[in-house]
Amino acid sequence: MKKIIRLLKGKKHICFLDFEGTQFTGEMIAYGAVLCTIDKQGHIKKSKNPILFYVRAKNKIGHYVENLTHIDQKLLDKLGISFSTAMNNLKHYCGLHFQKTAFVTFGNNDLRILNQSIMYNLDSPKEITSVIHHNYIDFQSIISSFIKDNSNNPLSLEAYCQLFEIGFEGEAHNPKFDAINLMRLYEAMLDRKDVLLENYLRTLYNTKHLPDPISKVMEKLNSGQTVDPDDFKKFSMEDLE
Repeated sequence: MKKIIRLLKGKKHICFLDFEGTQFTGEMIAYGAVLCTIDKQGHIKKSKNPILFYVRAKNKIGHYVENLTHIDQKLLDKLGISFSTAMNNLKHYCGLHFQKTAFVTFGNNDLRILNQSIMYNLDSPKEITSVIHHNYIDFQSIISSFIKDNSNNPLSLEAYCQLFEIGFEGEAHNPKFDAINLMRLYEAMLDRKDVLLENYLRTLYNTKHLPDPISKVMEKLNSGQTVDPDDFKKFSMEDLE
């Protein structure tokens, strides 16, 4: 897909990431990652074993986030590491490819969590976080430009996985499984052009404020009918009358 290839800028590695953050301050409390090697078309050739780390935040987690993620303060006290160590672990996981790796998340909230964690940790390794910023890609913004719900809103990661008939592995809001499922969704979007096209046509049909001739064309196409240039000319003429 041309849009993805342009964003990857010739990179040979993608690190699929998911961050979980505190309820009120948005500091990182955990992250999952899967590093993949890709070919020139962006297809995954192989993937590394995923990682999961818990990160000690400066402020309280919040009951809503605890219930959502099953991460509480006892868990962070036992297994949590500092934000600085967490970022160094991510760099070590990516190895020699770190500087030229694309860091892909689902939605821009992950970038907000990263930024909030930098703000609350004065010893954060700026040389590492700046690489993530520079090579960051929001996959939700890509897939939602083709597929939205009937109200023209993006779907959840779980809903997209179901749409592409790959199910959802593990438990939602577990950062390791969210990273894994993001990788699987990325693969499915590249491989299942039939699903992508079918839902893209539906999204175009549901898009508001399209000129009337285009809306009529989309309506016919979405119902499985054939549209030719004469049809488009006819719809345009009707719009002028």
